[in-house]
Order: sequence, then structure tokens, then C-alpha cells
Amino acid sequence: MRIWYRATREQRRDMQLLNSEKIQLHQEIEKARMDWITAQHRLDIVIEPDQIDYAIYALEASQKRLDMLYKQAKRMKLSAWDVCNSK
Repeated sequence: MRIWYRATREQRRDMQLLNSEKIQLHQEIEKARMDWITAQHRLDIVIEPDQIDYAIYALEASQKRLDMLYKQAKRMKLSAWDVCNSK
């Protein structure tokens, strides 16, 4: 015998809120990943010592942000599959 489950309004709202948070986090990860790639390219082309210092700082900062967002996604059990299917 199957028991059918019908979500209450509050549960549906909570699920929608969670889905929107997952989508937003996925977008932040994509932006942070692009910033990290940009920082890598910047480090490849700089010549001056001051520019090198800044490029290293920017690369480290973007790497830390990306790591933080990955940890947050892991805590939320976020996968790219979930984000693509919830749009």
C-alpha cells in the first residue's frame, strides 16, 4: 500500500526557498570560478614586481573564496545536477 504525501504550503515554500538558495550558490560558484581563472591568466602575463605581488594576492583571494563556496555547497549537498533540474 502506497501512502501519498502532499506537502503543505509551508513545506513547499521552504523547498522553493532552498532551491533558490541552491541556484544562487551555484551562480556564485560560477562567478568565483571565472574570477579564479582570470587571476591565473593575470599572473601569467604580469612583468613588474608590484603587479606580480598583486596578481598573487588576487589569485590566493579568489582561491580562498572558491574553497569557501565549495565547502558551503558540500554542506548543502549541492550538485550541478540539482541546480540544472530545479530551473
